[in-house]
Amino acid sequence: MIALRRLRSTDPDFAERRQELCRRGAGQSLADDPVEAAVRPILDDVRRRGDAAVRQHSEAFDRRSPDPTSGSYEVPAARWHAEAGRVASDVARALERAAGRIAAFHRPQLPEPYELERGALGLRTVPLDRVGVYAPGGTARYPSSVLMTAVPARIAGVREIVMMTPAPSPEVLLAARLAGVSRVFEIGGAQAIAALAYGTETVPRVDKIVGPGSQWVAAAKRLVFGLVDIDSVAGPSEVMIAADGSADARWLAADLLAQAEHDTEAHPVLVVTDEALIDRVERELEAQLADLPRADIARAALEQHGAAVVVRTIDEMLALADDYAPEHLELLGAGAEQLAMRVRNAGAVFVGPFSPEAAGDYLAGPNHVLPTAGTARWASPLGVYDFVKRVTVIRYQRPDLAAQWQDIARLARVEGLEAHARSVTTRFAEVTKAEEDGDG
Repeated sequence: MIALRRLRSTDPDFAERRQELCRRGAGQSLADDPVEAAVRPILDDVRRRGDAAVRQHSEAFDRRSPDPTSGSYEVPAARWHAEAGRVASDVARALERAAGRIAAFHRPQLPEPYELERGALGLRTVPLDRVGVYAPGGTARYPSSVLMTAVPARIAGVREIVMMTPAPSPEVLLAARLAGVSRVFEIGGAQAIAALAYGTETVPRVDKIVGPGSQWVAAAKRLVFGLVDIDSVAGPSEVMIAADGSADARWLAADLLAQAEHDTEAHPVLVVTDEALIDRVERELEAQLADLPRADIARAALEQHGAAVVVRTIDEMLALADDYAPEHLELLGAGAEQLAMRVRNAGAVFVGPFSPEAAGDYLAGPNHVLPTAGTARWASPLGVYDFVKRVTVIRYQRPDLAAQWQDIARLARVEGLEAHARSVTTRFAEVTKAEEDGDG
């Protein structure tokens, strides 16, 4: 029988246990991370040897060699489109619908340039030149993640979108085509991230890498950050469901399991004002696990990381949600719409009983690449704004600089940067000389 770890706000040790719940692994040192230690030499090898290193590690880890005809891991256009054409028609229609809704939601995110002081100052937004999208492959098929990462990049105006994926499924290849991906390479793991970050003889170097992956992929992204940009180093997926006593226990259990089946490290958390609801949810969890295909994974996540928190008031519930800053926050019960307006820290908020988190994963339209592990305190969902950079423009005429040069020089000298000061005073040498002559 599933028995979620229980916390009660009335318990004397609640503050300490609450802090532990919200911390969920934060603060652990990466210095002795065995995955990172194993990834470092792979990155260095690809940096030094390029395609030869990619082939060595792909054959060792994925048992995959390059195409014998081309000698490359790139998926030829003919095969790409042929494989995409094998997708069942109803699934293809669902992917097309999802792509359209994702595009519709993200298109308004395009930033507008602006100018100040009659064109003297301005801000331009420029799309990144080339972006790398990572999509897990093999037994995992995540065409939805391809849409969520590549569609906003395309809308932003990114010139080239390069996708890395080991053994792509037809659904993943169709999603790539719908999303506007330019090239697909059958490379996975740390070597794929290294190829994107450094570039090889056949793989172009990118400006940014986005998309989910294994621990090896996450470690590689963390290590190449700075050489290229990344979306984030995502932690385990998580959901916090906040409900009052009126919520349907079957639906709550189903939503907790939807998160738990992702991974044994997933964090499914229930917060209630009525403790009796937890008992009903636990019975439902056990019943629904009986025929769940990924029951072993879901059960492990519930037992290792699941929790049920009993609070006294709605205010306590919202305070806990903001402190936890969940990737996904579901609000079920009376006044959910009003409560949603008070939430400050969450990747995505799902309001009411007919807004399950799965809708956001696939078809609603907002991005499902969300901040995890409490980073929703400062981070945002992936969007068009992640694929553009901002360039400021300063266009002074002589009168503009004439009105400011003395203050610029004063501030430069306060900071001990005489050359900075002289770079403006030299432009007004005649004024300085006139002032000196007048003083004389």
